[in-house]
Amino acid sequence: MFPTLDPLLHSELRLAVMSLLVSTEEAEFPYIKEQTEATAGNLSVQIDKLSAAGYIEVEKTFKGKKPCTICRITPTGLKAFEEYVEALKSYLNAH
Repeated sequence: MFPTLDPLLHSELRLAVMSLLVSTEEAEFPYIKEQTEATAGNLSVQIDKLSAAGYIEVEKTFKGKKPCTICRITPTGLKAFEEYVEALKSYLNAH
């Protein structure tokens, strides 16, 4: 029997955000937007969903007078990502 895939991570954009944060630990919104090629509005909605689930934390600060949004993966998010990857492997390795 195949394990259930986390529906929150099964979205292409949310999975891309999590993948970036797993490798970088934290990233600013413009960098994530550039890497994922997402629109600002869509990315913002998906980041809010990941944050609400406790998978990432979002810090809003200022760099000089410019607003700066920094996203960081949480231990809960890292665990969920690792479990998602392992579940996906079971699909790929099925004979």
